[in-house]
Amino acid sequence: MKTDLFDFDLPRELIADRPVSPRDAAKMLVVGDDLSDRTVRELPDLLRAGDVMVFNDTRVIPARLTGVRMAERGQSNAEITLLKPTVEGTWTALARPAKRLRPGDVIDFGDGFSALVEAREGPEVIVRFDRDGGDLLAVLERQGQMPLPPYMGRPGDARDLEDYQTIYAAESGAVAAPTAGLHFTEELLTAIDAAGVTRVHVTLHVGAGTFLPMVAEDTLDHVMHAEWGTIEARDADTINTARENGGRIVSVGTTSLRLLESAADERGHVHAFSGETDIFITPGYKFKAIDALLTNFHLPKSTLFMLVSALTGLDRMQAAYAHARENEYRFYSYGDCSFLEAAKK
Repeated sequence: MKTDLFDFDLPRELIADRPVSPRDAAKMLVVGDDLSDRTVRELPDLLRAGDVMVFNDTRVIPARLTGVRMAERGQSNAEITLLKPTVEGTWTALARPAKRLRPGDVIDFGDGFSALVEAREGPEVIVRFDRDGGDLLAVLERQGQMPLPPYMGRPGDARDLEDYQTIYAAESGAVAAPTAGLHFTEELLTAIDAAGVTRVHVTLHVGAGTFLPMVAEDTLDHVMHAEWGTIEARDADTINTARENGGRIVSVGTTSLRLLESAADERGHVHAFSGETDIFITPGYKFKAIDALLTNFHLPKSTLFMLVSALTGLDRMQAAYAHARENEYRFYSYGDCSFLEAAKK
């Protein structure tokens, strides 16, 4: 399919750079047979006893670091944003300005913390830190910034350390937030439990590539980024049992959805899963594991807008986004959200 089919105009003023407070006060557009304007705290009204909600419990690490490049040819400022670890104990990272970095350079981040540049390809570098594991995560928490998406037009600050994290985040490893989960409060979770809905946690470490617009002119030419995820056997059993008993599976975010679809067989049976997924969902895809999706509003020509169009139908999604723009819904990571019911088969 042509990428231009998924394009739309979006006024800059509709891009949110801070979340609403409290989190569940955000607007929620319900997209079913018609469109309905609600708020996130009304979500329990859309659920039924016996449903299962699937949450991504990945934890965003403060993955943006600024330092000084130390090299024989001189010093200069450098910034890197971590993308994901490699099996060799290094990290791939976006560098700025990348052209100043060469293999063998050391980036000094201060307080005795540094990284060696091992390779560079375009805007990406491979770096090896002077520590790893828990020691690395601890220093990132002290010295790193939250890696806000570039469309916010500002660096992360102290407020983002809390705002850009779900309240149930547990497993460190993401460099971008599973943004649909940012709308949940303890009060909302309590109301969901009271509605007889079961909550299940899976983990997909979201990469920065999730939110980028596509460069290819045709979806057939796009190479999807890979992200690491896991589903425990007990949680897969909970999902399968609910489905067998007539309950719906409601995915909180596209990250949970992509993981569930990667772990499901053709019968829709979800299996335990541990590994990388690069599933790319476009219109025509037959969903196996989920019945509804809570998700934020996505970028034009992005893989995520293609995914939601596959779930509801492209015409219905275009109409929903037009409604959202006309009614000044807030877009992207800190914006409002939509509740999407899968198109009837």
